[in-house]
Amino acid sequence: MAESTSKLDFQLYVITGANYHPGRSIVDVVEQALIGGADIVQLRDKTASKQDIRENAHKLRQLTRRYGVPLIINDHIDIALEADADGVHLGQDDLSLAEARQLLGPDRIIGISTHSIEQGLAAQAGGADYIGVGPVYPTGTKPGRAAVTTSYVQEAAAQIRIPFVAIGGITLGNVDTVIAAGANRVCAVSEIVGADDPAAVCRAFKARLNAAANHSQSPSRQGQSQGTSSPNDSQSSAAQPHDFAGTGVTVNGVAQRTTARTVWELICQHRLEDRRIVVELDGAIVVREEWSRTPIREGAAVELVHFVGGG
Repeated sequence: MAESTSKLDFQLYVITGANYHPGRSIVDVVEQALIGGADIVQLRDKTASKQDIRENAHKLRQLTRRYGVPLIINDHIDIALEADADGVHLGQDDLSLAEARQLLGPDRIIGISTHSIEQGLAAQAGGADYIGVGPVYPTGTKPGRAAVTTSYVQEAAAQIRIPFVAIGGITLGNVDTVIAAGANRVCAVSEIVGADDPAAVCRAFKARLNAAANHSQSPSRQGQSQGTSSPNDSQSSAAQPHDFAGTGVTVNGVAQRTTARTVWELICQHRLEDRRIVVELDGAIVVREEWSRTPIREGAAVELVHFVGGG
């Protein structure tokens, strides 16, 4: 039987996505993520047959057990029980939390996707073990779902008392913004399982998360939380995300201020994430693969060229 988990202790949550790694097996890719430091794995596949999901669940159960990492199954409670997974993750339109708990018993993990603070508080009150907060950014895993932005992350950090994990469009290019909003647990899909080296990407995520955790536990930060002053108080408070006044840029010839930290975030702000565009930053083309990693700096000149129709 799956081990009882009275306290979820994780930083990096990895979800499978076979469409992001054609030609590589799900076991190989997930093992690389585990080698890199993934703390929890969810099997999610909205297009595979139930038999394929069942087979992958058993394979991943063996793999995650070797690494001592919890395995979560998306949606399929029957498969979670059959494969002796540690729990399930449910959406807002799936089986109710109460019904799921009755089927799974008191010891297995139940996570709930939430898209607003009201849903998050309801899941917490209903006995969820953790919640997903997102999608923070637009993402291909949730087509058509509007991004909740880091505003919901900030609300969750202030009001949610059970573990919450920020999810949706999170990359190494924007994870620092998500952490600054209050997240100490993040989830990534394509950025990890679609990478050439999932282990290296996981290590990079963990390094960011650990650095933030160490900073928040430093003596100077603890002194500030207890009401004592620090010589750097004014400087550190100015760096807080809610005080960020934006970056002055020129987009398509128009001067403006933006809160976007990366090219990808700027594209999303202009609602061009699902369009065919070419991005030019300070006279140089930025390829699509680098959008989430390319920072927006003060004074930058950006051209977002949107192609319409065919040729």
